[in-house]
Amino acid sequence: MNKIDQMNIRNVDLNLLVYLNVLIDERNVSKAANKLALTQPAMSNALKRLRDLFDDPLLVRAAGSMTPTAKALSLKPEIEALLKMAEAITQPSDMFDPTTGELTFRIMANDYLESTLVAPFITQQLNKHPGLNFDVLSPSDVSLQDMEKGSIDLAINRFNGLPRSFHQASVWRDNYCCLMHPANPYLKQPDLEQYLASEHIWVNRAGWGAEAAVTNKSGSQKLGWVDEALWQLEQTRHIRVFTRHYMVASLLCQSPQLIATLPRRQAMLLTKHTELVISPVPFQIVPIEVKMLWSPLLHHASPHQWLRRELQAFANTIADR
Repeated sequence: MNKIDQMNIRNVDLNLLVYLNVLIDERNVSKAANKLALTQPAMSNALKRLRDLFDDPLLVRAAGSMTPTAKALSLKPEIEALLKMAEAITQPSDMFDPTTGELTFRIMANDYLESTLVAPFITQQLNKHPGLNFDVLSPSDVSLQDMEKGSIDLAINRFNGLPRSFHQASVWRDNYCCLMHPANPYLKQPDLEQYLASEHIWVNRAGWGAEAAVTNKSGSQKLGWVDEALWQLEQTRHIRVFTRHYMVASLLCQSPQLIATLPRRQAMLLTKHTELVISPVPFQIVPIEVKMLWSPLLHHASPHQWLRRELQAFANTIADR
């Protein structure tokens, strides 16, 4: 155990160690006082306190100057190491450099946001930053406790009610549209009457954790925003298939009698790779507001701040079509 460790640290004024370090370098009370912008009496008083603290003269006058004692010289490297550590602790942490950083970011998103935002964002980052890795989780993989502990960097989704402790930011707003096979009869009469006469795919995945089972009799609150909008019109639709996966909904739309009412960004992406077509929704639905959430434990972490900033900037480049 070193000499400083053997002392009761509660009795040590860190400023005194700064003074002793300068006194050993300058070997003169007046010069040390000037260097530290102190008066000579204040520096003389500090030296007296240091001598009491270490039970040693520390500096003795000889031949017109002050010479450090053996104990003072032995303390010098320990004091410098301690002061360097204190400086590192009290200085703001360095900004995260993604070009040299090596870490894994964990992001939760449903497959709508995986395909439209997270996957293209990750592709961009992998090309630029070889030390960055990503772990993408589905909502069912994540619990409230995971978020609170900060084991998930970001949760991106549409959320119903949020704990106040979480930080959040809006990612984008998206509108709904109808996705279907080009042979779907709805396209011949794209109005509310034909929409209600058609068969539908229910697709919804908000928040996190496991979701309860739903049926046509579950009620508008459990069925979500599309059915709540219909309920406001005192109408209901005939749902044949329930799924939490937007990609499954697109595959089911290969059947000419089924309609999936989806976020527009997701539908536009799907039409690029299939023969499916888009048609407007024949009634008003509140737009989707996608948010990203994170734990207060991560709020000030430099890598996490970089991730949020980069993801938001990337999201802003993806227009609401």
